[in-house]
Amino acid sequence: MINSYTRNLITRRRALQLGTAGLATLTITPKFAKAADELNCLVWCDHTHARLLDPFAEKHGVKINVKEYEGTGTAYSLLEQSQPGDWDVFVIDSVDVPGAVAKGVLAELPDADMPWADIFPELKQPQLHYSDGKLYAMPEKFGYNSIAFNNTKVSAEDVATAAVMWNPKYAGRIAIYNYYIPTMEMVALGIGIRPDTITKDSLPAIREKLLEMKKLASVVGDVVTTQNALLTGSADILVAGGEYTVAGMMVEKPELDWTLPKEGGIRWGQAIGVFADSAKKDLATEFVKYIVSPQGQGALATADCYWAMPANSKAELDEGQKKQLRWDQQPGFIANSHPYFIPDADLDAAMLDVWTEVLGA
Repeated sequence: MINSYTRNLITRRRALQLGTAGLATLTITPKFAKAADELNCLVWCDHTHARLLDPFAEKHGVKINVKEYEGTGTAYSLLEQSQPGDWDVFVIDSVDVPGAVAKGVLAELPDADMPWADIFPELKQPQLHYSDGKLYAMPEKFGYNSIAFNNTKVSAEDVATAAVMWNPKYAGRIAIYNYYIPTMEMVALGIGIRPDTITKDSLPAIREKLLEMKKLASVVGDVVTTQNALLTGSADILVAGGEYTVAGMMVEKPELDWTLPKEGGIRWGQAIGVFADSAKKDLATEFVKYIVSPQGQGALATADCYWAMPANSKAELDEGQKKQLRWDQQPGFIANSHPYFIPDADLDAAMLDVWTEVLGA
């Protein structure tokens, strides 16, 4: 069963694939050397471009075959259709790592060989990436559901607080990301409720603010719809947007911007590991090390599919890229953000009921 967090990420990735349809397969072969081996990787769209893969392929004389997938459930279906050893590297939602470990999908990684001194410490999250004290996946990229906005139409003072999401000053100029988990958690933060403390008793207050927002909104839609609203000027504020919605466009569209309000934002994360039945664990582990290295992290953070924050604080990024990713503000953003709260089935259903009611209002 796909949980709410995963469904949200599936929606975001699908919208940001820039023309990629369904499952895509790409092969990267070294340009100047005959490939001595192959590495088969089950990945997301941000791991499929040559700028990321070429350096590793050239260095190791290896052909890299990448298959893009959407959602951990889809990945498991692909694995069921494959032979043991067909796959070597797995990119996965951090929240889904424990389930993959329980299924025996992931191999242990050499913890001491990983660049933990350079990884933002809050991303280590042992409860996700470790099991019984053993490392099974490395955090590699993360980002925020927060506030994206047009900085020529919305003041920095206004977006500094979550109340901008229901500020009548911006009536008819607010776009709302149509996914209940991050949007409702953003609203919860705005009224002083930490996401991991949301209960059914919290929902009436969240509902009230959602209804206020809905009256002010010009559009409620998916990532592409709300991005287009910002681009065309039909909205100046995007609720539950973040770096993944605008950072890659900020050079051409400097009016596009994003930030975390003082009340905080919602933090998502992704990880990379090695398949337990890979016959090339050493090479696959070297690939993991490359992806979390400064070089790999710089390319991954600025992937054509979508930009987001690298897990490695020493990622190779130029000053312009760092500015777009709000690099200097990351310590504060990380400290002031909350990992996705995954509600249990009963609360999830109750939250969805509220969201459905709001959409129909």
